[in-house]
Amino acid sequence: MKILHVIARLNVGGAALSVLELAAAQRRRGHEVLVVAGTIPKGEASMEYVAEELEVPYLRLPALKREVSLLPDIEAIRELRILLRKRQPDVLHTHTSKAGTTGRLAAILAGRRRPKVVVHTFHGHVLSGYFDTRRERTFRVIERMLAHATDRLIAVSDEVRADLVRFRVAPFAKFAVIPYGFDLDARVRHDDSTRVRKRAEADAGDTTFVIGWAGRLTDVKRPLDLVRAAAAVDGSVLVLAGDGELRADLEALTHELGMDDRVRLLGYVADMGSWYAAFDAFLLTSANEGAPVVAIEAQSAGVPVVATDAGGTRTVVDDGETGFIVDIGDVGALSERLRQLRDDPDLRRRLGATGAERMRDKFSIERMADDVDRLYAEIEQR
Repeated sequence: MKILHVIARLNVGGAALSVLELAAAQRRRGHEVLVVAGTIPKGEASMEYVAEELEVPYLRLPALKREVSLLPDIEAIRELRILLRKRQPDVLHTHTSKAGTTGRLAAILAGRRRPKVVVHTFHGHVLSGYFDTRRERTFRVIERMLAHATDRLIAVSDEVRADLVRFRVAPFAKFAVIPYGFDLDARVRHDDSTRVRKRAEADAGDTTFVIGWAGRLTDVKRPLDLVRAAAAVDGSVLVLAGDGELRADLEALTHELGMDDRVRLLGYVADMGSWYAAFDAFLLTSANEGAPVVAIEAQSAGVPVVATDAGGTRTVVDDGETGFIVDIGDVGALSERLRQLRDDPDLRRRLGATGAERMRDKFSIERMADDVDRLYAEIEQR
């Protein structure tokens, strides 16, 4: 089977990693696969190196940009239409909103050369909480129209599907829920020697309670809550892997709260899989999530997660069993759960062990590839 994946950009994040892992698994199964991705905006780190590591064929399409921009968007549609006609894939699988729009419009314009299977994955959505009301309404209308030109829609969690049905993007039956899948044993290291090495890099002693986080320092992630929550946990160090437009605000708050010696801002790191070994707890403060990949990786390393009840977080974190879930913005509850983990090493070990087992069972790459293969086959057989 010839499969063409299109994603807006291969930046550091769960969506890009999921696409590349899926493409690699499909190639191992004998499919002919190409990943097409657009321009990575200034200030975001690239994961293009992962395509090379996984030996996934990759084509950069400079006209495909995250931001709405009329002329580049038209050019991206034109180039994708040419690519569809030239390669004649059996499957067009789009990911993220911009690639979903340009890719599916290109499929419509391809006419008789339209792929036999057209599917789109919502790794989350930007239909609420990202833009002003007018733009959100516009994007919802666009998604409803595009849904008619799509054979099936994929959501990465039940919660994402529920949101999309509530926004009337498509009926419930049009969606398939296919959770993420990763080669966690290859991605995540949590051996003792790695723990010692990474904690030394973080200047954290043996008895220090190390709280981890990874992502973009942007509004939807609520990074200032990270610092506020950690400030109320004595004996802790907060390690932040990532960067973004709120870095200066975070640094200012760190100084204001007297946390300069307890916060480690790493910037973007290429070896995130090794950093989980350094953490005693992982913290998520987001206002919206599809299915947080960093929480999957942290738990696979045996690290309990304290997270806000955002989007698909409950798909990943089992409250009271692999970590804790609290209300969005409840910094006091976040701090309380962190202190509970700090003071009870046996609880940390118990939650961590349960999480590691469940992540490998629920989020394996082969399970995801099986689910996607079955979906393609169902559509082809119609």
